Amino acid sequence: MIQIISFLGFTALVAIIAYLATKNTDENSSDGYFLGGRSLTAVVIAGSLLLTNLSTEQIVGLNGAAYKEGLLVMTWETLAAIAIVITALFLLPRYLKGGITTVPQFLEKRYDAHTKRITSILFLLGYVVIFLPIVLYSGALAINGMFGVPELLGVSKDTALWITVWGIGIVGSIYAIFGGLKAVAVSDLINAVGLLIGGVLIPYFGLKLIGNGSMSEGISTIMAAHPERFNSIGAAHSSIPFSTFFTGMMLVQVFYWGTNQAIIQRALGAKNLAEGQKGLMLASFIKILGPIIVVLPGIIAFHLFGSELDNADEAYPMLVNKVLPGPLVGFFAAVLFGAILSSFNSGLNSSVTLFGVDLYRPYFNKDADEQQLVKAGKIFGIFLALFAMLIAPMIAKFPQGLFGILQEANGAYSIPILTIIVVGYLTKNVPAIAAKIGLLSGVILYSISQFIIKPNLVNTAVEAARAKGITDEAALDIVKIEAYPHFLHVMFILFVLNVAIMLIIGKLRPREVPFEQVHTEEVDITPWKYVKPVGAVISIIVLGVYWYFS
Repeated sequence: MIQIISFLGFTALVAIIAYLATKNTDENSSDGYFLGGRSLTAVVIAGSLLLTNLSTEQIVGLNGAAYKEGLLVMTWETLAAIAIVITALFLLPRYLKGGITTVPQFLEKRYDAHTKRITSILFLLGYVVIFLPIVLYSGALAINGMFGVPELLGVSKDTALWITVWGIGIVGSIYAIFGGLKAVAVSDLINAVGLLIGGVLIPYFGLKLIGNGSMSEGISTIMAAHPERFNSIGAAHSSIPFSTFFTGMMLVQVFYWGTNQAIIQRALGAKNLAEGQKGLMLASFIKILGPIIVVLPGIIAFHLFGSELDNADEAYPMLVNKVLPGPLVGFFAAVLFGAILSSFNSGLNSSVTLFGVDLYRPYFNKDADEQQLVKAGKIFGIFLALFAMLIAPMIAKFPQGLFGILQEANGAYSIPILTIIVVGYLTKNVPAIAAKIGLLSGVILYSISQFIIKPNLVNTAVEAARAKGITDEAALDIVKIEAYPHFLHVMFILFVLNVAIMLIIGKLRPREVPFEQVHTEEVDITPWKYVKPVGAVISIIVLGVYWYFS
């Protein structure tokens, strides 16, 4: 009962504070609704960025990966810090200079309206089909496991899954659709603080348990017992080979932090460039500490439970139940609930923004005023949320490994979009037709590679291995990995290929008038004077961490 009371109390507190902080925001305009009135400060931006990024598919999924492979999976967290620095130095100044609300708006100015609309549709498909349902599903699993919802309500696991998915979806929709970006960002900030506190408590109590009351003794014990688990350099047959650092890994990170609408929208709402850069740098620094929350608990779980778990994703929930004192379980569940809501409502808010700004006005109502634009976005958001809530419970029928599937499937649209944005900023003469070809070839080639050629080659390799008498699952997993290039390598190859195609087209058929970006003066774009030295320090720290754990 104490757990439920603390859960409901903290969740209600977040909602009340978000309401009080946003009740005076004018959300009848597109800037007010979609960008929080361009009033977000550094701390709010950093908190919202972190909690939008950190949700159950990462907390549970990455700790599960760490349970299996150790520290090497921290790459998803630590290299993100460098990608955020790149965003602050290179991309954000250009976004704010152009006064854009969505990333596709830049593509309209750089190329043409058709390129913008194609990109918006790709973003929406990624959110609707992949991102939103997976967030709802993984979040529902975590809440059900933590509170024992099936037993509590006396229903089956499937029924409990539907109930929890719809509960999360409805609450998240209220924030995103009726509150706008500022409500999302404020609630994110509060939950981010709670998540950092609760997330750190898990390894703290876990290490104290291992060290018989001493955290330092726990660290010494676990590092001495499993030194191989503290190697940050992935082998060729690991889920993240070290070679991917120099190919697709950084491309994925730059896309996610610099061009993904659900993420960069927080920085686009900054009151000025300096605040946006400070917010990004703060988020970047905290990202370096991310493995304490999303990697270390998985290693602790391996020490406590050994290899007894059939499903590695059970490691984190089991650890929480084992080490966290009872009165804190409700608080941590509320914080985790906030993280789930954040990812869901952020993706939903960005989808509403993309539809309202990039699709509704040009296709459905060219004369729509600001209020009509916001209203149309809200209606679309309601249907989108319902669609995601209907799909999410059905994911239970799919194979496990949702985090890996999410990363690989996103490549179908992430790398093509990143390609045309990078070329768009670095060149002045590449025409719109090059962007369309780059998008089309990127989506088609990646889909053929990963979802047609790869499965066939992997199945052939596995059958050949079994014909030789190999039946060990670990050995077969290595056969699968060696049968086809890592998807991050494929991303890099296609990125280089599509950049080359676009540059060749630009040489043969250049724009009639070279592109020049115009400063719209929406916000002050004077950069933060310490942005470069702080970015350099963060990058050096990241490299130092890898050197120390190599």
